[in-house]
Amino acid sequence: MWWSADSGLGYTAGAALDHESVRSLLVVDALAPVIEWHQRGLVPLGPRLTADPRCRFVLGDFFALASAPDPGFDPAQPGRRFHAILLDIDHSPKNLLHPRHAAFYEPAGLHHLAAQLLPGGVFALWSDDVPDAVFLDSLCGVFATAEAHVVTFPNPLLDTDSASTVYVARKAGGE
Repeated sequence: MWWSADSGLGYTAGAALDHESVRSLLVVDALAPVIEWHQRGLVPLGPRLTADPRCRFVLGDFFALASAPDPGFDPAQPGRRFHAILLDIDHSPKNLLHPRHAAFYEPAGLHHLAAQLLPGGVFALWSDDVPDAVFLDSLCGVFATAEAHVVTFPNPLLDTDSASTVYVARKAGGE
């Protein structure tokens, strides 16, 4: 089971579903209208995501669900643990959409998140900023391994290349 919190357009969820190994995917969004846009096909990937039987949308606040021991991310299965949690909400661990998100990026918040992963589970985070050494240290203090990967891609709006950081952290176990 994979879980994705994403920017609302569904690109992170779509990329996850490209992998045949993904048997199920929860897409959690805090805004009911965004979920409705997907269901009505008003966003580019909406029809694809809603038609895929592996994908289910859940209305919820990622940050509240990440810190809750139960029910956790899946209201249909309280306490469910995940193979992967993919996060694409804030612009970066320092450039937040809301100040209340800040606690999530601290070690205590990351420990709560790690508890929702199965042994060997992966947490991946997209960031629009350069790698943040302090955040990477926090990840390394909670997870068995953590890395920051800079990804470059063509940006047709700026007619140049852009870069983002993808953090990947793996929980111990599950070898």
